[in-house]
Amino acid sequence: MAVGSDYEAQLRETARLVAAAVGCGDWDLAYQSRIGPPTQPWLEPDVRNHLTALKVRGVEAVVLSPTGFVSDHMEVAYDLDTEAKRRAQEIGLHMVRAATAGTHPAFVSMVRELVVERTEGSGRRALGKGGPRPDAWAIDCCPPPMARPPQR
Repeated sequence: MAVGSDYEAQLRETARLVAAAVGCGDWDLAYQSRIGPPTQPWLEPDVRNHLTALKVRGVEAVVLSPTGFVSDHMEVAYDLDTEAKRRAQEIGLHMVRAATAGTHPAFVSMVRELVVERTEGSGRRALGKGGPRPDAWAIDCCPPPMARPPQR
């Protein structure tokens, strides 16, 4: 579903920018919050499976940064602080989760800037390679996923 989509490209660029800002050259993008039956495609790799793969590769410690979420809520708390943390402990991988933006003053200021850009027609700023995003999504931005065959 995500491969080649605008959504995946934005998440990948965000992860690259976060890693660069903290001086990390070795980073990966993984997904949380699997929903639906196993026959329904989902974003991969799943963060828990990816933690296991990293440990197999010899990685000893990771920092998880939930860049797709702006606040700590049940989805972040359960998927990362409970499920991913449990997996990391089971396999002996040191894991820390970075905080979400929440009500950090820099985030609140950025939201205000976005509102002003749109209400006052000022120039749009953007970080990264993608440039400013349109206010409305293109109709063909996110094609529906193909169903997976039933697992037995």
